[in-house]
Amino acid sequence: MSVSSYKPELGASDGQRARLPRRRGSLYLRLAVSGIAKNGRTYLPYLLTCAGMVMMYYLFLFLSRDRYVAGMRGGDTLQSMLKLGSGVFLVFIVIFLFYTNSFLVRNRQREFGLYNILGMGKRHLARVLVWESVLVSLISLAAGLFCGILFSKLGELWIVRVIQGDVPMDFSVDLSAALATCGLFLGIFALILLKALFTLGRSKPVELLHSSAVGEKPPKGNWLLAIAGFAMLGAAYYIAVSIRDPISALVVFFGAVAMVIVSTYLLFISGSVKLCRVLQHRKRYYYKANHFVSVSSMMYRMKRNGAGLASICVLSTMVLVMVSAVTCLYVGEEDSLVTRYPRQIELRSDGYDRWENVAAIAEETAAKSGMMQENVIAYRYAGVDSFQQDNELILDYANLEGTNPITDMAKVMGLYFIPIEDYNRVEGAQETLADDEVLLYIEKGEFPYDTFTVRECGTWRVKGRVEHFAHNGDGYSLLAHCIYVFVPDIRVCDEIAEITEQIELEQFGRKLNERYFYCGFDIAADANAQKELWEQIRVRRDAAQEAGEIPYTTVDYREGERAMFYGLNGGLFVLGVLLGSVFLLATVLIMYYKQITEGYEDAARFGIMRKVGMTKREIRGSIRSQMFTVFLAPLLLSCVHTMFAFPIVQKILMLLGLLDGKLLLCVMLACFLVFAVFYGLVYLATSRAYYRIVSGTV
Repeated sequence: MSVSSYKPELGASDGQRARLPRRRGSLYLRLAVSGIAKNGRTYLPYLLTCAGMVMMYYLFLFLSRDRYVAGMRGGDTLQSMLKLGSGVFLVFIVIFLFYTNSFLVRNRQREFGLYNILGMGKRHLARVLVWESVLVSLISLAAGLFCGILFSKLGELWIVRVIQGDVPMDFSVDLSAALATCGLFLGIFALILLKALFTLGRSKPVELLHSSAVGEKPPKGNWLLAIAGFAMLGAAYYIAVSIRDPISALVVFFGAVAMVIVSTYLLFISGSVKLCRVLQHRKRYYYKANHFVSVSSMMYRMKRNGAGLASICVLSTMVLVMVSAVTCLYVGEEDSLVTRYPRQIELRSDGYDRWENVAAIAEETAAKSGMMQENVIAYRYAGVDSFQQDNELILDYANLEGTNPITDMAKVMGLYFIPIEDYNRVEGAQETLADDEVLLYIEKGEFPYDTFTVRECGTWRVKGRVEHFAHNGDGYSLLAHCIYVFVPDIRVCDEIAEITEQIELEQFGRKLNERYFYCGFDIAADANAQKELWEQIRVRRDAAQEAGEIPYTTVDYREGERAMFYGLNGGLFVLGVLLGSVFLLATVLIMYYKQITEGYEDAARFGIMRKVGMTKREIRGSIRSQMFTVFLAPLLLSCVHTMFAFPIVQKILMLLGLLDGKLLLCVMLACFLVFAVFYGLVYLATSRAYYRIVSGTV
């Protein structure tokens, strides 16, 4: 029996309405199935999105727990990155599914209003919503888990390729990950249902019938918000291009991102409306057939849908910046590894007394193994942290008044004091220094002063700056600026180390070593031979330490660190691609729902235009022009956002050892071109759906 077969008294309360026939449970189910089927144009993308989110979350959990991935070299680091990313992904899932579900609710409100007028009470409509939610949940979970399990092996093989590991070809299903995914999404779907029921409970039949004519209601455009948007965006751009050092870039990055997001919404919601109104006041421009229709339609569209277009722009920018950065790290990971570990085998001693014995162990062990040392670098140094105030460096800065450990991070400076004789030996130079002179090598940061002062030690005149020094890679493992200071004598290093150790004794109750010896070299051998030599040096090191012949010494080799390094960069790459895919899916869905919603709302308006004399060709040209302009705006603005993000992203990548700015530029350009092609294809596909909806009246 159909709903229209009963005829209760209109306007009666829920308690006074005629009883629905028996077996009403099956009726509600049929209405739910019918509603989903008849609204397939809006429900199918939503179901695909929910299933896609279920699949992605299962893959996150599966890969972050997979025992084969954990057993790979660097796999534990990659899994840590995935666990971190799953939290970000979870927050996005909740926000995005609530946002997309609002399109469905608004599209169904007129239908529910008609049911309500015909006699179905809100209790009965609520049961229809419950059945729809159950069906959506079951379909999404079944399809999502099936695809997640199906593609889980491909995920393993992809990670094998990324971190250069190996994995057996057997197939497994993580039941705990599947149950966790089901529990999470059932909770999300329950919250979405509660929101829909709450909206239904507060609405009136007349409001439901006319809800499709009520669009989004963002704030009205006004000059104040438009100017604020331009000012905030200009400030964010200025911050991005004016930052000169990596530490400051890291500190201000998230603040600049927040400013860009807020300003983008202000510009699309208010600024675009004001721009259209300015064009309206230009009579020579506005009162032309094409301009009249396109400008008025654009203002209507921007006013009601500016928030959606801003979301498209923000998500597009996130995809471009995130994918570009992680791809650049992945492509340039070998260069980053060499920057962090400049020599194949490295020894570091806590103290430089008996340093000749440490160097002799490395040389004699290599010779005994039949290997010749190449590119040998050895020097003594005192390594201390300081706080920079203009041309003065302060060692005792823990209790320095007026400093903030977060905002003043860019002023923290790592100092490496090296005797000039060691510099000459390493670089093959013949530099000389007076007692009051130093040479500087600026590794990270800047120091544009003619005098170099350490408050607790004294002042030296900067004789000059050298362009190259065989650094030990430590500076690229620290979130701080680094300067190598070449001093007249090793006694200066001792004096600075003693003062620093005394400061640490007062602050921490114990002395921390500040004197070091570094020795690094390469050998013409493969990774296995390097590992064998590394193990032999460690054996000799242990014996020498027990005999008191050398201070405590660590022995590292580049190939041994490769797995951890590739695991970190590979984890960032996998995480960035997965999150980028999710953000891209969100962009596509928002574009689609915007087109569908606007198509239903604009159908009657374009029918009226046809009746008042505009030709079909003129109307189609107006539609094509305004749609192209509206959807081109987010792409162009995201391109501008990405361009201004380049300087700050480049400096942040420098902290991770990636110094190749040209590589980042090329990757960003490639990502934008690929994204622009994909964006255009999505625009064409969604525009066809729009044309099909309005074609009945045009």
